[in-house]
Amino acid sequence: MKKRTIIKSFFYVGLLAVLFMVTFSCGEHKSLQTDELIGAWKGKVQFRTGAFAEVKDLEFMWVFNNGGTMTESSNYDGAPPMPPAYGIWKKISDRQYEARYEFYFTKIPASFEDITKAGGFAPAGYGILTEKITLSDDGKSYKSTIKYDSFDQTGKQMTSGDEADAEAKRMEF
Repeated sequence: MKKRTIIKSFFYVGLLAVLFMVTFSCGEHKSLQTDELIGAWKGKVQFRTGAFAEVKDLEFMWVFNNGGTMTESSNYDGAPPMPPAYGIWKKISDRQYEARYEFYFTKIPASFEDITKAGGFAPAGYGILTEKITLSDDGKSYKSTIKYDSFDQTGKQMTSGDEADAEAKRMEF
């Protein structure tokens, strides 16, 4: 009788362990399939119109987070000092996404003395980027179009509809 109880106990403990493993492994797999855009990306951006069209070496890094938030930074964030862009993204349809992100920009000082008088670079306004993304079949790259609008500190529109094309690759080990 004791031997039978011990065997049953081992059986139930083993069954419980298998159920836990199946439950957790299925949950992780399901999450990866539904949010293919989540992760870190690096790519090139080329504006076709507007003041940025003459910049030929613009690169972005994007991070799309679970829950629909994102961050973008460029290789020009330091010229003049500007913070990264923060925003939101959503899935539109199969392999189609839309992102909207904003960043602040600063005034370019006329002289070094202007920087020291102001205590650094003074704010000048903000920009809004709207990106339409098409993910590749294998999920390792994407192509997109970007629309850029800029506004001064009061919210008055400065530029409207500057357009760019982007190509990005998923960052992997």
